[in-house]
Amino acid sequence: MIAENIKSLRQRIESKCFEVKRNSSGIKLIAVSKTHSVDFISEAFKEGISDFGENKAQEFSAKYSRLGDKVTWHFIGHLQRNKVRYVVPAAGFIHSVDSIQLASEINKYAADNNKIQKILLQVKTSYEESKSGVGNVEELLELARFCEDCANIESAGLMTIAPLTDDITIIRQSFRQLRKLRDNLNSKGFNLKELSMGMTSDFEIAIEEGATMLRIGSAIFGERTRQIPGTKDREAS
Repeated sequence: MIAENIKSLRQRIESKCFEVKRNSSGIKLIAVSKTHSVDFISEAFKEGISDFGENKAQEFSAKYSRLGDKVTWHFIGHLQRNKVRYVVPAAGFIHSVDSIQLASEINKYAADNNKIQKILLQVKTSYEESKSGVGNVEELLELARFCEDCANIESAGLMTIAPLTDDITIIRQSFRQLRKLRDNLNSKGFNLKELSMGMTSDFEIAIEEGATMLRIGSAIFGERTRQIPGTKDREAS
């Protein structure tokens, strides 16, 4: 099933890229493996997927302990400062940096681990209160400047989660806003290349609007039906 899903997904990505005259090599496919088993990850890896996304710090750490650096790990969920110690040693990218306090903690643990941690700044581009992210341009600029001064952080780009809606216009506005914010920051001297946006339900719109990282789960692994044993209670604490 996973192999067939990946083949179908890649065909859809290639088709959309051809339609909008983009090179698919400029788009990184991140398989969102949260709640899915190491066996599922290994199966996807055999089909050429090398980037995987997790959103629970201790589940992420447990999977890293088994698979290590064989794949590139992306932490894509809301990250509490007291969980940074689990994430920094394993993460290639942290997509969800939304405050100076969190960035400072990441910088500290990255220094302790003798690494330069690649991050993305999460921006709230929707009206939904449940969504995390920097909420205004001034706050985003302040956070970007702070990260620029951190010796053990490399700011790679911006990330957002589109609103949960069937209205394509609203989804497109969310992605377009992120691209404009990235371009505005770069005009001020930053070097932000990545736009992490687009999931199973909206990745084709994200490609149209310039996404460089797609975070796709159910189109690869199917619908989630279970929680990885032993992770829920810890993450709630």
